[in-house]
Amino acid sequence: MTSRASGPGRPPGLTGDALLATARDVFLEHGYAGASMEEVARRARISKASLYRDHSSKTELYTAVVRQWAAAGRDAMRPALERLAADDDVRRGLTELAETMRAGILSEPVLRMRRLVIAEAPAHPEVARLYLEESWNRNIQNLADTLAQLPVDRGLQIDDAHAAASEFTWLVIGPALNAQLLGVDETGGPVPRAVDAFLARYGRP
Repeated sequence: MTSRASGPGRPPGLTGDALLATARDVFLEHGYAGASMEEVARRARISKASLYRDHSSKTELYTAVVRQWAAAGRDAMRPALERLAADDDVRRGLTELAETMRAGILSEPVLRMRRLVIAEAPAHPEVARLYLEESWNRNIQNLADTLAQLPVDRGLQIDDAHAAASEFTWLVIGPALNAQLLGVDETGGPVPRAVDAFLARYGRP
């Protein structure tokens, strides 16, 4: 459900994911401290009473925004992971996956949300933990599950799939993510070099 009935001639108010998307825009524009329930209600075209009925406080609304954002991006890598699992050329599959990861994790909307969660982590550590678990750690686990299921004839020798997934992720996006979060326009080294470094560690002799 994305709208709430309103008076004659007025556009319907927003609910559900549409309301959370509006609230996210407000948090991103003003930060947690500067955001207000009044502004969210105004943009969503609903009353403050309706907003508080769905989300009892600004903290609860912020938590719902972060949870919904993490859930929406949780399976963004799934198509690339499925192609990796089906591709006989493991280097090609890893390269496509690495490019997908960079495009997603280093996109401006994802970076803005990450900056918001980082900025608010001291005041809302539970939300930062939620974001870490439901976004970053879940995607690492999805990659680990894929690596663990690759047939032995793909040329990889992995004893700890979770460690390998974490190392691959940091090789691919670590330097660039660090730079981007600091406001430096840096895309990182070439993707093939990151893939080759991973294969040098986990490729079967």
